[in-house]
Formats: sequence, structure tokens, C-alpha cells
Amino acid sequence: MPNTTTERDGSARQERLGFRMSEETKRLIERAAYLEHRKVTDFCLVALTDAAKRSIAEHETLALSEADRAAFFAALENPPEPHPRLVKAMAEQQRRIGR
Repeated sequence: MPNTTTERDGSARQERLGFRMSEETKRLIERAAYLEHRKVTDFCLVALTDAAKRSIAEHETLALSEADRAAFFAALENPPEPHPRLVKAMAEQQRRIGR
């Protein structure tokens, strides 16, 4: 039987992630885990998961200025004429797929 533990979401922990750190960083993490009444592994797992989710959200979220937002919606409402090369490429695509 494999040695696994269960995470808060009910999934089994089977993967490992190992890394080295300075003694000072380790003491800092151990102190924080102690203050939150958690095991170091649980503390690190939660902290890393939260940081990963924040990082992904920051990279997948597009924040527009008011001017950018206005330009975006103006282009949606009044789209520019397609470039002649785009028209040619679309015609070629239609020809290839037989429509």
C-alpha cells in the first residue's frame, strides 16, 4: 500500500517536490508554521498553493486602462475593414475546406 496523505480537497498526496534552502529560511518557515499550529509540510503546501494561484491569476487577468477599455469597445462596435491579406487568406481557407 502506497504511503499517501490526504489534502484538504480530499485528493491523495502522491507527488513530491524537493528543494534546498538556507538555514535562516528554514527557521523562518518553521516559526511561521508553529505560530499557525501547522506542520511545516502543511504550512508550505498551503503557502505554495496560494502563491501559485495568485501568480496564475495575475498572468491570466488583463487589466485595461479607461482609454484601453474605450478603444476595445469602440473596435467591437465599429470594427475596421479587414486587411486585404486577411481577406485573401480567408478565401483560400474556404477554398481548401470546400465551402
